[in-house]
Amino acid sequence: MGIREDVFYEGGPHIGDLIFNILLGFTIICLPLTVGAITRALWLRYRITSRRLSVTGGWMGRERTDLIYNEISKIVTVPRGLGLWGDMVVTLKDGSRLELRSMPRFREVYEYMNERISPAAEAVSGTSSKS
Repeated sequence: MGIREDVFYEGGPHIGDLIFNILLGFTIICLPLTVGAITRALWLRYRITSRRLSVTGGWMGRERTDLIYNEISKIVTVPRGLGLWGDMVVTLKDGSRLELRSMPRFREVYEYMNERISPAAEAVSGTSSKS
């Protein structure tokens, strides 16, 4: 029998990101942003549990990254879409970073993850002052 995990969030990026970027795509200049949003909507999936953070993405959803909360040294959030969704950057103790783009309920997800990281990491985490 495996270790029990409680799932807090499981799903893809916020639908508002896709809608907003499709509307921007009509300007032709923002077409690369539209393609990125469509790719995220098709293949990016987040799973946040009581034990770990899992991100499945890449071309056709073939790449998966799993990390436990002990590996996190800092979490920074940036609100987007009038604050309806946001981006999160998770910095690991080895200095590498994992971006969580267009995260729905990003404030709730941040609070949930922040409760599970070390006190030292919690002290330096927060919302980016840049908008």
